[in-house]
Amino acid sequence: MPVHNPAYPRPPFRFINREYFVITYETDPDALRAIVPEPLKPENNLVHYEFIRMPDSSGFGDYTESGQVVSVRDPQGRLANYTHSMYLDDEGPIAGGREIWGFPKKLARPVLSVDGNDTLLGTLDYGTQRVATGTMGYKHHVLNNEDERRKLADTPNYLLKVIPHVDGTARICELVRFYLRDVTVLGAWSGPAAIELHPHALAPVADLPVRRVVGARHVIANLTLDVGEVAFDYLAATADTADIADKPARQSDEEPALV
Repeated sequence: MPVHNPAYPRPPFRFINREYFVITYETDPDALRAIVPEPLKPENNLVHYEFIRMPDSSGFGDYTESGQVVSVRDPQGRLANYTHSMYLDDEGPIAGGREIWGFPKKLARPVLSVDGNDTLLGTLDYGTQRVATGTMGYKHHVLNNEDERRKLADTPNYLLKVIPHVDGTARICELVRFYLRDVTVLGAWSGPAAIELHPHALAPVADLPVRRVVGARHVIANLTLDVGEVAFDYLAATADTADIADKPARQSDEEPALV
């Protein structure tokens, strides 16, 4: 990061009129278990595929992102979210998200719009290739704003933050937890939905294949992305294990019994 010209300001970040389009689908349970880091545990075989439009984000500006979130149980037994993949079209939140919290962000071209007057449309292109397409009937059924606010505000969110050392090994390997704060839901809707994912070597969203669409929701909210906290330090845990293994067994102060 350029010391005198950073790509982003200090958190927290405030989002106004943040627009979510989330399609929930069933996937292969073995594929899901393979991508969720311990001590988190998959809650079910569901994936939440998100298209998020952020027209007014303090410090970041106007951008869009897309990616996959998994429902998990944390070590405290709480239902939580684990973010598996994210693709954005803006350098500031890519750099800030990766460096501060550990969001798994890559540069791509997500778009969220209304297509043909009656269809909410989300697309993700990586380079020239279409990776994901999601559609939903526009505002067919009204959802309860307070229920959606609780989902956003009360659910802990987890990320796997990995930053390399100068020799390429891991300097930081942590499970990070964060919350969304000061959430106000301005509107929430559901409707019929469909999603299509295409295989891509560098944007492998199709590695969590679509088996069946369970539902979809469209939410507009104001919220604050708060700072995070380290929930688990994998390198410290490894060091502690190695330290214990290297220590000789403690000798008793008493003479051993003769048998």
